[in-house]
Amino acid sequence: MAELNTGDSGGGKGGKVRSKKQNSKVDLTAMVDLAFLLITFFMLTTSLSKPQSMSLGLPDKKPKEDSKDMKVDENRTMTVMLGENDKMYYYMGIINTPMIPKVIAYGKDGIRKELLKRKKEVLAYSTAKGRPDQGMIVIIKPTKKSTYKNVVDILDEMAISSIPIYTISNDFLPEEQKLLEGK
Repeated sequence: MAELNTGDSGGGKGGKVRSKKQNSKVDLTAMVDLAFLLITFFMLTTSLSKPQSMSLGLPDKKPKEDSKDMKVDENRTMTVMLGENDKMYYYMGIINTPMIPKVIAYGKDGIRKELLKRKKEVLAYSTAKGRPDQGMIVIIKPTKKSTYKNVVDILDEMAISSIPIYTISNDFLPEEQKLLEGK
């Protein structure tokens, strides 16, 4: 609390009467306590920025023994292979079909444009077959020479293009290996 100390500078006999100097002293303990309480309050009630991350569906650690392989129509699948030096190859269906793998760039004018185009084609195909609920499936195959940034970029493209079903695999077919080594 505030307290006022007045100094008694010895009385004396007679002489000139001087006004007494008053020394003031303010106790700041309560203000410091209040400051720390406010700092603590604001630290506990402030929400910090949350890290931005993408949720991934991961497989079970122990696969079920009764799980069966599911056959997927090849017209619904798109395979994207991530090569070295930021190169990316893609093809629809099976690699032996007339559509040969093409080199494509990252970004909105590259893979995103192609994903959206193929997504529409697959939706039209599935609707014609009477199964409009079946969408496109993308198989992402990063090579050992591709970078982590390439994988993150393609996963971002999956989220931007709203591709609900995609998988990351490192099982390369012999034809895919030849393609990656030849170019």
